[in-house]
Amino acid sequence: MAGGAGSLNALLQRASIDDHDEILKACNASLKQSKKDLSAQHAKFVALLKLDRYEDALKVLESAGRDLVDQVQLEKSYALYKTGQLSEAASIAKAITDDRGARHVEAQASYRLEDFERSAVLYRELAKTHAALDSEENDLRINGAAIDAQLEWSKQGHLVPKKKATREDLEAFETAYNAACASIARGELSQGAVLLKRSQDLCNASSDLSEEEKAAELLPIHVQQCYVLSRLGNLEGAEAVASSISPKDIPDASTRAVAYNNSISASRNIENPYLAHRSIHDAAPIPNTDKLFTIQSDRIKENQLILDLLVSKFGGVIKSTSRTLAEKPSPTTTSHINNISVLNAAAHAQMRLGSFGIKHMLPLLVKRPLDVGLALVVVQLYILTNNHGSAVTVMESLLKHLEASTSSDVQDVRFAPGLVAAAVSLYNLQGRKTQITAEYAKAASYWRHKSKAPRSLLQAAGVALLESNKPEDQELAREIFATLHEQEPASKPAAAGYVAAHAFSSTPVANEAKALTPLSYFIAGIDVTALEAAGVPQAKSTADAALAASRKRALDEKPKPAKKRVRKSRMPKDYDPSKPADSERWLPLRERSSYRPKGKKGKQRAAGLTQGGVEKGGDGATAGSKAGEVVGKSMGAPGKSKNKKKTKK
Repeated sequence: MAGGAGSLNALLQRASIDDHDEILKACNASLKQSKKDLSAQHAKFVALLKLDRYEDALKVLESAGRDLVDQVQLEKSYALYKTGQLSEAASIAKAITDDRGARHVEAQASYRLEDFERSAVLYRELAKTHAALDSEENDLRINGAAIDAQLEWSKQGHLVPKKKATREDLEAFETAYNAACASIARGELSQGAVLLKRSQDLCNASSDLSEEEKAAELLPIHVQQCYVLSRLGNLEGAEAVASSISPKDIPDASTRAVAYNNSISASRNIENPYLAHRSIHDAAPIPNTDKLFTIQSDRIKENQLILDLLVSKFGGVIKSTSRTLAEKPSPTTTSHINNISVLNAAAHAQMRLGSFGIKHMLPLLVKRPLDVGLALVVVQLYILTNNHGSAVTVMESLLKHLEASTSSDVQDVRFAPGLVAAAVSLYNLQGRKTQITAEYAKAASYWRHKSKAPRSLLQAAGVALLESNKPEDQELAREIFATLHEQEPASKPAAAGYVAAHAFSSTPVANEAKALTPLSYFIAGIDVTALEAAGVPQAKSTADAALAASRKRALDEKPKPAKKRVRKSRMPKDYDPSKPADSERWLPLRERSSYRPKGKKGKQRAAGLTQGGVEKGGDGATAGSKAGEVVGKSMGAPGKSKNKKKTKK
């Protein structure tokens, strides 16, 4: 063992610091002589890490034993991180105390595990202390900006202290790119496009990168530009950017998958959906070491299902989406689950709208009454058919089912800002202001005492309640704006609402009113004399009514009485007032005594049907009838036809 260690140390002294292959060969030669040489095992483990052979390095640790593992806990956590075993890597790194390198590994592993809050805390702690290397400060700034962008994407923007790009962010293409991603996540697409252009220019102007390295760094920038342009509606520009990207030449698997997705999404019209379906489904699988974030994988999955619908694979979409919906709880405000629900409904309706689509979706709504995505798509179909009443009925049914639950999570969904806004919009279409105020009052009462209450919803509710004439609504509006103003005194909307809510109360608001923009700023440049000369403006409906009234014919001073219409007499033509009226005039003609039927058969029929006639004899024949003839004809000889012709004699 001593000879092996000596030869290894001699070789390490002669080898250069970057000659890791030679070090690995020497370690293998030494371990052939002594398999339990701890120094040789340690050197081999480090050499494999330097050669990016992380799986082989972990195998060395498995065969080396506990003594070596205890010495290289930090290196082991890094190797686990690089092989995609993120949870174990974060756990080992967290257990290592007072080690700056361990904090870096834990922060990176937490970032890949999408525990962005923990990662942000770690990087801020590292930024507060002195950096060990000159390049570490720049890395901390870049990684911190990336985490801020992910916090915005994951709806945790309240944890991001910086909302605008600073001068430092515009000095390097990496920080400019991360600042652009944060702006895009907040919905500031135009600002994101400007920052992406800045990142592209800085990358092209960099003298530290080779042409190959520049091309590799520009690929994710172009992919993001394609997404932003398509979101801005500039499909022509998005197609131009997408055509400049060759996804198959992108070495990074995750970036390649996003590039395929964005290139198809940016197309203004998909001429052959079957080819698009094949290209997006035939993409190479993404390894565990380069997994997509959840928001990326969800969008790609949704686009794959949309392409399945375009190629009429309705059964497959129903099966896939039903499995996803069964695994996730309902209701939820998660956009991915609600989008999956919409795609499931579209597959059942076979991508058809109107009454056909509604007919196939209503049974699903009966089975899934708490499905927010399904209910909203049915509401949208009713709106497209101009059936606002049914749309309101479906929305109210959903809200009623949600209110019936006692779960706090379900109540959060019931009073989610988006769902409240949808209900208010439907009520607004029908002009139902009372229901709008009631809906805002319910939402405000629910969120007012919550720690993470949506400020935008509370502000909208406060404004709506201020317009109400009810004292309880006015009081609730005062409480809402008082809470908002206390939480954020610098907010001008909160201060304006606070002043308006307490305008008719005894609460002093002079200090808050001074903080608002002065009235002189808004009326500067307005000619008051010209306004007075122009008169009071009228609403369009009022002006149209006045114009129509002016065109009508003026009434006379004294309205003339309407002429009474006298009906003409409707007496019979041969009416003689000197003759008495016939007492049988109200009887039908056949029942009058003066009725005489015409024709031979009519007279015979009348004679046979006459009631109350005087009898001649006891043979049952009525007066005036030829009984013998009638009986004789009706009872002829059997077997002889009545219509038989007479023979000539």
